[in-house]
Amino acid sequence: MSRHQTSSRQLKKKIQKLLLQKNLESGLAEIGRLPARKAINPLFSFLCSLDELLKWRAVTAMGEVVDRLADEDIESARVIMRRYMWNLNDESGGIGWGCSEAMGEIMARNENLAQEFWGILISYIRSDGNFLEHEILQRGVLWGIGRLAHARPQLLKDSVDYLHPYMQADDPYLRGLAAWASGPLRNKNTESVLKRLKEDEAKLNVFFKGHLKKCSVAELAVKALARS
Repeated sequence: MSRHQTSSRQLKKKIQKLLLQKNLESGLAEIGRLPARKAINPLFSFLCSLDELLKWRAVTAMGEVVDRLADEDIESARVIMRRYMWNLNDESGGIGWGCSEAMGEIMARNENLAQEFWGILISYIRSDGNFLEHEILQRGVLWGIGRLAHARPQLLKDSVDYLHPYMQADDPYLRGLAAWASGPLRNKNTESVLKRLKEDEAKLNVFFKGHLKKCSVAELAVKALARS
């Protein structure tokens, strides 16, 4: 094994340990001290981890790292966003696990990238856009849209109707995540759909602020309705 491979493996192990430590904030701070370009590839690899907590914390870290990179070199940050888009494209031959979640996290943090790429993220749930048929990928897109909606609702306020069909899906993750995403964007039509979910006790795990939380579709709908 070459010295480069050894150092890359060591860096990956170091970042993994930082992501999984109890104090996530200090772990993220230490990752933030690494050169952005060195941290990107290990974080990419964790986006498809079967360890849910590792995957989601990698999404958070990717948001911080790419936000910082965008401030230094916006074109390099655009390249990373396009890499996510390519991975979600059928032609890539891959699946794109974690890519839409990372896109949402990055755009929630960086206004310039949000202005450029928000329409791409929405297009993944549009039948007339780049619609993703894979249900698990749809969950990721809805989380990414929700993360962006809660941070920058003005960008997505005219897109809330695209969430309505997901609130009537068979999958409770789709119903719950669409309800959560709609909170900052809702209109009268959205409110009527949300009210139908107030008795929906199906459970799902949702990642909020560094932690996975088990909640019901009803809880997410009630919170969305309560937003002023």
